[in-house]
Amino acid sequence: MRLPKPVTVRWGILVLLLVLWELVPQTGLIPELFLPSLSKTLTVLWTGRGEYFHALLVTLYEVAISMLIACGAGILTGALVGGLAALRGLLLPVFSSLYAVPIVILYPIFTAWFGIGSESKIAFAGLYGFFPVMLSTAAGIRTIDPQYLLAARSMGATVPQQITRVIIPASIPTVLTGLRLGGALTIIGVVVSEMLTSSAGIGYLVTRYRTILDSPRVFAAILMILVLSILFDLGARAVERRTLAWQTAGRGRPAGDAAGMPAPAPV
Repeated sequence: MRLPKPVTVRWGILVLLLVLWELVPQTGLIPELFLPSLSKTLTVLWTGRGEYFHALLVTLYEVAISMLIACGAGILTGALVGGLAALRGLLLPVFSSLYAVPIVILYPIFTAWFGIGSESKIAFAGLYGFFPVMLSTAAGIRTIDPQYLLAARSMGATVPQQITRVIIPASIPTVLTGLRLGGALTIIGVVVSEMLTSSAGIGYLVTRYRTILDSPRVFAAILMILVLSILFDLGARAVERRTLAWQTAGRGRPAGDAAGMPAPAPV
């Protein structure tokens, strides 16, 4: 018996969940106070599209700035920590320990420093996504075969050539994994901080309508968060596919080719 394709299975599961979301509340198995039907949720989302669109813009702004901070600082710090033995032995255990700490407990400090506006959300979410990006980048650089760099230098490759032709291609799989995880945590950090203290954003709408027990509007906001997260994951996967050729660069190739230069002629 031929098994269905994974894509077919995934779409089948999604359709099944949507059907159950619509039918289960209508049958009374779960009160609509706890789970409104899909049709009612979509109706509320459409009628209040102006409010939800404005909240989405606020959340997207905070997510975008936070990702720039998390990815930029994470890649730079990870490259330094992974590439320099002195920093690696000194800082890597510290960052690994800090990553195990629930960052959400630090959010009151960010509100005390930056207030309850977007600045505290951006700083908190940027720190939330920083650690996986940094640790993945450091791990990716540490897994580079030293022979590749040695061969690149012996072929006369400059430092920029070593970075662009050897270091980046060889470390990009783990770096992209860290970016996906860091980006997801950044979205979580923004939404959670908006739910705690905010006057705008998708997370604020979740808290606002939860306090008045307006379940359809709560689930409408949750649905927007789910769609945002799914779109980010699809975008990250598309980037991974685009860089697939880079992920195999510098692996199992002749020494000269790993440096982006012709291999020496045999003697």
